Amino acid sequence: MSTEPNSTRFGSGQAVRRLEDESLLAGTGRYADDLSLPGQAHLAFVRSPYPHAAIRSVDTDAAAAMPGVLRVITGADLVAAGVKPMPGAPAFKRADGADGATPPRRALAHGRARFVGEPVAAVIAETLQQARDAAEAVVVDYDDLPMVVDLKGATAEGAPLLCDEGTGNIAAEVRYGSADATAAAFAQASHVVKLDITNQRVAALTIEPRTVSVDYDASTGRLLIRMSTQMPSGVRDAVCNAIGLAKESVRVVVGDVGGGFGMKTGAYPEDIAVAYAAHALQRPVKWVADRSEEFVSSCHGRDVESHAELALDASGKILGLRVKSHANVGAYATGTGVAIQLLLGPWVQTSVYDIQTIDFHIKAVLTNTAPTGAYRGAGRPEAIFIIERLMDEAARQTGIDRVELRRRNFIQPEQMPYKIAMGQVYDTGAFESIMDQGLALADWSGFDARAAASAKQGKQRGLGIATFLEWTGGNVFEERVTVAIKAGTTPEDDGTIEIFTAVNAMGQGIATSLAQLAVDAFGVPIERVRIVLGDTDRGDGFGSAGSRSLFTGGSAVRIGAERTIDKARQLAAKEFEAAADDVVYANGVFTVAGTDLTLDLFALAGKQPESEIFMESTSAVAGPSWPNGCHICEVEIDPSTGEVAVVAYSSVNDVGRVVNPMIVRGQLEGGAVQGIGQALYEHMVYDVETGQPITGSLMDYAAPRADVLTSMFRMEMDESTPCKNNPLGVKGVGELGTIGATPAIVNAVADAFARNGLAKQTPHLQMPLSPARLWQAMQLPSN
Repeated sequence: MSTEPNSTRFGSGQAVRRLEDESLLAGTGRYADDLSLPGQAHLAFVRSPYPHAAIRSVDTDAAAAMPGVLRVITGADLVAAGVKPMPGAPAFKRADGADGATPPRRALAHGRARFVGEPVAAVIAETLQQARDAAEAVVVDYDDLPMVVDLKGATAEGAPLLCDEGTGNIAAEVRYGSADATAAAFAQASHVVKLDITNQRVAALTIEPRTVSVDYDASTGRLLIRMSTQMPSGVRDAVCNAIGLAKESVRVVVGDVGGGFGMKTGAYPEDIAVAYAAHALQRPVKWVADRSEEFVSSCHGRDVESHAELALDASGKILGLRVKSHANVGAYATGTGVAIQLLLGPWVQTSVYDIQTIDFHIKAVLTNTAPTGAYRGAGRPEAIFIIERLMDEAARQTGIDRVELRRRNFIQPEQMPYKIAMGQVYDTGAFESIMDQGLALADWSGFDARAAASAKQGKQRGLGIATFLEWTGGNVFEERVTVAIKAGTTPEDDGTIEIFTAVNAMGQGIATSLAQLAVDAFGVPIERVRIVLGDTDRGDGFGSAGSRSLFTGGSAVRIGAERTIDKARQLAAKEFEAAADDVVYANGVFTVAGTDLTLDLFALAGKQPESEIFMESTSAVAGPSWPNGCHICEVEIDPSTGEVAVVAYSSVNDVGRVVNPMIVRGQLEGGAVQGIGQALYEHMVYDVETGQPITGSLMDYAAPRADVLTSMFRMEMDESTPCKNNPLGVKGVGELGTIGATPAIVNAVADAFARNGLAKQTPHLQMPLSPARLWQAMQLPSN
């Protein structure tokens, strides 16, 4: 018998208050730095001050002799100990068919340092201050080498190479579509729109920095790593592979995580170095990054320069799309960093539009900067920004209304399932309906009156739109969960349902959403559900990235719960001495149909060995999900200063079935603020002459703050087209706001320019749209 979801005030579809918040608001959260172990030592890194340098020698004698110092470790020490380099990006090829090229990335640089902030040595001491003091006493003999930090310089003839295999500093290269077919489409086009577009480099800025605390168990030789990460199993595997340990000898445990945004996916060199130090010293070792270290050594996002062209016929129908991009992947081409730009972005490049003729050519370029990696949206914001900027510029250049232009090019519901030119398949989507709802929510037709009111205040008002979709799921579609129905052990304990999953919390409220799904299935109060996350001893899994936590993990919880109920029904049937098909389950109680015989779920658990009913369940979803939305914003520009204020922001979002509308709105709002941050403020800048990061602190790096909006967000959801690839019908939501906000904001600024006689300047607008940049653009001639 199947079990229908229970509709209760704590089940899915309800704005249940987040279970995670009580401890966080009370200050009893457990972050990695909250734990201090007996005998714990502290680690500090010596980092390269050069963007590119040969390491001739590392003199550790003075540092090793300082008070409290336990050991100083160099890159040469790790090589001698057999510590392996981290994997690169061999899955991607170069133009000549050779494997992708990248320098070997080690936990501590050996032979050469390739970006400012790369760890070169590690000092372990009894106290943090002793470790920091000794780190300053380490003397590294560097030989300064030619360097390059920007894409133009890295790809110039004769540019200094980061590794010999990477000719021209090209780590990898891909082409998609047909160059000939696209050229033919452009040849017959009535309109061709061309844009040079920069998606600038940004920093993730999690409130909690990366933190690693490693304990050593002398009795077993095991390492217990407590850290702030989105992927516990991935970190464990990377540590074991690098150091040469069996998986069974390393356990990774994750407590509360103060933000991830993709930056905390996978392992960092520092994670391996701290684990090695604890293993070598056979005592606990902790490292907590400071904000300066995060700016220079954590993964950055974006950093792509593109030349994009759109071909249209006389009616505005898109005939072809051509995009040529250089992606700055930093000093080391990681598998994630390369895949984001060479694969994930192209998957959504045609977005919600019916475009089958494409020519994409993308190169991953090595530079002397920190490596790029996952950052909220990971490749999809860059691609959507390109197509949405093209759509608005096409509307201006053809004279076709931008809403009408989109309407003429949308993929229609009757075309679903729709196979795009990149080979991916959209299962569902009603893109025109979503746009129409978005226009109504934003009062699109009433904009002129609001613009007139702004003009009276000396402000220039602009209206921006983005209609788009994204791919979610991480392409890891299988997930394992365990479900344990535990009998009560005391008169005050009525029993609990404990569910473990390898998806991970990072502030997004996933534990609450999963608990609501358990309530749907079991029909018990949410207080009796316990969600356990972040422990590799309990189970392996991909973790949380690519908006997969609910899409894949939630589906696994639902299926695992149903399988557990089926197992419990068989057990109950034995107790009743009845046929299992006659046993009915509802709200924590089994009954025999047509009788008054009942048996409580937790009482049934108490009759079993170990006083529990246990189920291990592995299940998979059928494919990715394609959430989509229409985001609309209004901005006011002060022409005397170039300052932009976001005065209205609304969106309608198709995220499939909504489990917790409060959490979904929070995700959409938080994501939009990060998108606004890139559009208006954020830029991780390296000086091209010295290779030094010049926005390496919050004094220099402009980030969005609480006053970014002068009015509230209005985020609504449409649940009318549930995803067909998972049993819940949900679609990912964690990155949608970020993807939609950036083009909506920039399109709004461009609209304000065009309405005020500056349409000639709109193709040249580049993020971040800082007051200085905009003021300068507004001084240029309008013709």
